[in-house]
Amino acid sequence: MKKIIIFLFIFNLSNNYVYSIEPDIFVQSTVNRASQILSKNITKEEKINELKSIAKETVDIIGVGFYSLGSARKGLDENQKKQYLKLFENYFLKSFSSRLAEYTNPEIDVYGKEKINENYTIVNSVLSATSNRPEVKIDWRIYTKNPNNPLIRDLIIEGLSLARTQKEEFSSILNSNNGDIEVLFKTLEKFSNN
Repeated sequence: MKKIIIFLFIFNLSNNYVYSIEPDIFVQSTVNRASQILSKNITKEEKINELKSIAKETVDIIGVGFYSLGSARKGLDENQKKQYLKLFENYFLKSFSSRLAEYTNPEIDVYGKEKINENYTIVNSVLSATSNRPEVKIDWRIYTKNPNNPLIRDLIIEGLSLARTQKEEFSSILNSNNGDIEVLFKTLEKFSNN
């Protein structure tokens, strides 16, 4: 009986004590995990599936999705928001993982961070140069509202925000189709199904 009580006490103690994760350590850990997958001797499809799994854990897909939609979000009803988020997640995961799967063992080194406010920290890193590509500077916008669960909100590659680029692309689709959200939905679905 004593052993059970001691076990329960230790279990509860460990569950109640939550560790916060520093944004720079979070980013380095995430890129190390991705690098391990990319260096595995497995098919591209298997790599893509494993990378999608990491993205689901580490990226604020809902936050990125709503940011990408911009002011058009205000005109959506609840069913349209749910439909959009489902389509965006599929679109985002396919886009992210298929691009990343092209790399073989990328070396990304984190070298700094700057806390913007309570909710955001910018983590600085560099993708090492190879014979095929130059060195690439990558800044990570990390959402830290919950310090126990930091999430990636944006990548800024050589000064270019991927989230902002995505937002501009979606805005262009909507503007050239009289704001018809269904056209955007079809575009996302088509990309995900190809």
